[in-house]
Amino acid sequence: MVQDRESRTVTLTGRVVFSTIKTLTRVLCRVDDAQLARVPWRGPLIIVANHVNFLEVPLVYTHLLPRPVVGYSKVETWDNPVKAFLFDLAGIIPLRRGEADVRALRQGLEALARGSIMAVAPEGTRSGHGRLRRGLAGVVFLALHSGAPLLPLVYYGGERFWDNLTRLRRTDFHIVVGDPFFLDARGARVTRVVRERMITEVMYQMAALLPPAYRGLYADLSQATEHYVRFPPGAQSNLYRARGGRPGGER
Repeated sequence: MVQDRESRTVTLTGRVVFSTIKTLTRVLCRVDDAQLARVPWRGPLIIVANHVNFLEVPLVYTHLLPRPVVGYSKVETWDNPVKAFLFDLAGIIPLRRGEADVRALRQGLEALARGSIMAVAPEGTRSGHGRLRRGLAGVVFLALHSGAPLLPLVYYGGERFWDNLTRLRRTDFHIVVGDPFFLDARGARVTRVVRERMITEVMYQMAALLPPAYRGLYADLSQATEHYVRFPPGAQSNLYRARGGRPGGER
């Protein structure tokens, strides 16, 4: 009974805290969130997203609720008591960057097995300017070992937040959700080279959803391949959409 009361207290606390954060973000930003309706209400699902600055984490997380969303953050975040409280409340998994954090990856797989939605930023760190940086292959491990589909979700406009705030202006925050896909090794041994090619294909699926100025290292969509990408029935290549319905690239 004590544990049940504690669970209800945490849930109530979370609702109050995250509702307040959501309201604050909508005061500071004009949030274009209509496409979030394309995100399923339960997993297993891996959202792959770009990472611009601090803003998108509380904004997108609170706008996805009450979906069961969890994610990763660098372990150093828990050195800040306020952030530690918020991230524990949200069920965020601490991740040791710069190493193969097997414990964190295992926790991610367990969350997916429970039907959660894992939100992962393959870039691993904030860009600040909003242009895509090189993707890291950790999400490939989650996708291959869980069998969960990946859903590209990107945003832009938030990179202007601090400049707009100093000018007492609201920030236009745009969210774009693509079509889901699976990673499929096609029987190949998953070597480091294969993992790198897989994450490159994932990043191009994300880049295709962004305006050209935000695609960064993945700006040239003509270089994109889809050898390890498989789309479920009813979904289509995000590259195909970006090219205005014109096919192209390796399949």
